[in-house]
Amino acid sequence: MKALVLSGGAGTRLRPITHTSAKQLVPVANKPVLFYGLESIAAAGITEVGVIVGDTAPEIQEAVGDGSKFGLEITYIPQERPLGLAHAVLIARDWLGDDDFVMYLGDNFIVGGISTLVDEFRTHRPDAQILLTKVADPRAFGVAELDASGQVVGLEEKPENPKSDLALVGVYLFTPLIHEAVRAIRPSWRGELEITHAIQHLIDSRADVRCTVIKGYWKDTGNVVDMLEVNRTVLEVLDRRIDGEVDEGSETIGRVVVEEGARVVNSRIVGPVVIGAGTVVEDSYVGPFTSVAENCRIIDSELEFSIVLRDSSILGVGRIESSLIGRHVEVTPAPNVPSAHRLVLGDHSKVQIHT
Repeated sequence: MKALVLSGGAGTRLRPITHTSAKQLVPVANKPVLFYGLESIAAAGITEVGVIVGDTAPEIQEAVGDGSKFGLEITYIPQERPLGLAHAVLIARDWLGDDDFVMYLGDNFIVGGISTLVDEFRTHRPDAQILLTKVADPRAFGVAELDASGQVVGLEEKPENPKSDLALVGVYLFTPLIHEAVRAIRPSWRGELEITHAIQHLIDSRADVRCTVIKGYWKDTGNVVDMLEVNRTVLEVLDRRIDGEVDEGSETIGRVVVEEGARVVNSRIVGPVVIGAGTVVEDSYVGPFTSVAENCRIIDSELEFSIVLRDSSILGVGRIESSLIGRHVEVTPAPNVPSAHRLVLGDHSKVQIHT
């Protein structure tokens, strides 16, 4: 069995971060979200992985390498434009051959991994198996309709009027029968080859399409709110570890990780928090559910429920929360300027000014 990991896409919902970085490499608890997926694939006993890459291919390849650090053999498959999930299957046809495979969206996060799902698929080997989970607003996802027996009878991509609250999670398992389906469909109104249409083709052809409704934690980390929420979830199971330097004037409370080479000076850290290698926190407060990457400076500031990427500085700016701060960022106070009002008033005006 192989794995096809999708790591292309523009990441428009995470801009401006993704103007200069692949969305799959934005870190969660100081580890790129893509790495969690690759680790889950390796844990499921799959070693051959094809990674679909687009404009950010050099960055993905530099971060992942040949896959050996994950126990994987990586093959990179270029996709000129993100033309849909089924298009990714189409262009990977030669590499996939006649093997069964799991398709994993590289910006998705599933607590507990996929080992149980893969084992179940290997045991029963339906033509396709999908993961579903209940969501508050299914209009942003592919949506499944089930009959009274729990069988999948229909799929829709981002419907205006969803027939259920069951969204497709970004993990799919297929036999080679899916290749016939992706060749049979046509682009949707979005101009993309939708994997939901390909699976619907299987259903209409009376293929064996099964679903698993998961109650565990799943997030598509495609926007800032969900990225911060995933960061919170990962940090909640953090084990305390102080490998860096914490001076006597500082206090660390709860699940706090201070990586080797980091320094905490005259500061208060309330976990769960991770402070990356080479980072300096001085005269500051870092509160729960915060990840600060390597080689950052947090000076005379407060930070909570946030992600700070590497080589960034937050200097004397009071309190920051619920924020995603990119690489090589400098956050500093604005200069003090005289307060004044500039007015152009017509005849008979009445103006009230707070002083």
